[in-house]
Amino acid sequence: MSFLRSIFSLIFYCLNTLFWFVPIFLFGLIKLIPFKPLQTLFGVLAKGCASNWVATNSVIQNIFAPYKIELTGLDTLKRKDWYLVIANHQSWVDILVLQRVLHNQIPFLNFFLKKELLYVPFLGLAWWALDFPFMTRSSKSQLKKNPKLKGKDIETTRKACEKFKTMPVSVVNFVEGTRFTPEKHSRQKSPFKNLLKPKAGGIAFVMQAMGEQINQIVNVTIHYPDGIPTFMDFASGKVKRVQVHVETQGVDDKLIGDYSADNQFRVQFQAELNTLWEQKDAQLEKLK
Repeated sequence: MSFLRSIFSLIFYCLNTLFWFVPIFLFGLIKLIPFKPLQTLFGVLAKGCASNWVATNSVIQNIFAPYKIELTGLDTLKRKDWYLVIANHQSWVDILVLQRVLHNQIPFLNFFLKKELLYVPFLGLAWWALDFPFMTRSSKSQLKKNPKLKGKDIETTRKACEKFKTMPVSVVNFVEGTRFTPEKHSRQKSPFKNLLKPKAGGIAFVMQAMGEQINQIVNVTIHYPDGIPTFMDFASGKVKRVQVHVETQGVDDKLIGDYSADNQFRVQFQAELNTLWEQKDAQLEKLK
C-alpha cells in the first residue's frame, strides 16, 4: 500500500505541477515586458496560479497520504501584509508543511533558493516566474580565489526585495542555511540540542531592505514525532503526524540596520537571533 500511495502521489503531484506550470511560466514571460502595470497584473495572476497549485497539493495529500497537523500558536494574520517567515529546516517536507499551514493565512510564500535549483525541470522555471531569489553560495576557498563573489548574495537579496515591495509577500528564510542532520550538528559543534547554528546575514539583509514594510516576523517550529521523513516517506503516507508551533512578533527598530558595515549592529543582531534560536530549541524539546 505504501508503494502504491507513493506512485499515485507522485503522478498527481506531477500532473498538478505541469497543469499550473504553463500559465505561471507564460505570465513570467509577459512580465519581462518593461511596463510596470502589466508586470504587476501578471505578477498577481502568477501568484494566484501558484496558490491554486498549493491548494491542490493539499487535496492530493488528503487523498493519498493523509496526515494530522497538530498546530498551536497561529495568530490572526492578514493576506495583505508583508511578513518574514523563519523556520527550522530538517527535510524537503518542511516546504509542503509550511505551504499547507500558512496557505490563505498570509501572502504566497517566496523562498530563497540555491541557484542550482533553477535547473529543476519545470519547477525551476516556475520559481523564476514567481520571482523566487536564486542565491549563489560561495565557499571560503572560492571567495579567496575570486574576491568579486563577495557580496553577491547581498546584491541578489536587495534586487529581490525591490520586487517584493510592489505587492504583499511572505519572504521565507531557513535560518540554518541547510537541512539539519546529526552529522552536520556534530561537525558544527552546535550549542543547540535540535538545531544547527543560525545564520543571521540572510534575514538581516531582508530586514535592511524591507524592514519598514514588514509587519510581522512569523516564527515557525516544525517537529516530526516519528522521525525526520524523506519526501518519499511523506508521499507514501508514512508520516502520520506533524507538530507545528507558530509565533508572531512585531518588527523592532533594533532589528533594522547595516549588517555588512556596522559591526556593533552585526553583533547585536546575531545575539538577538541566538536568543530566538534558544527559545526554538526549548520549544522543540517541549514538542518532543
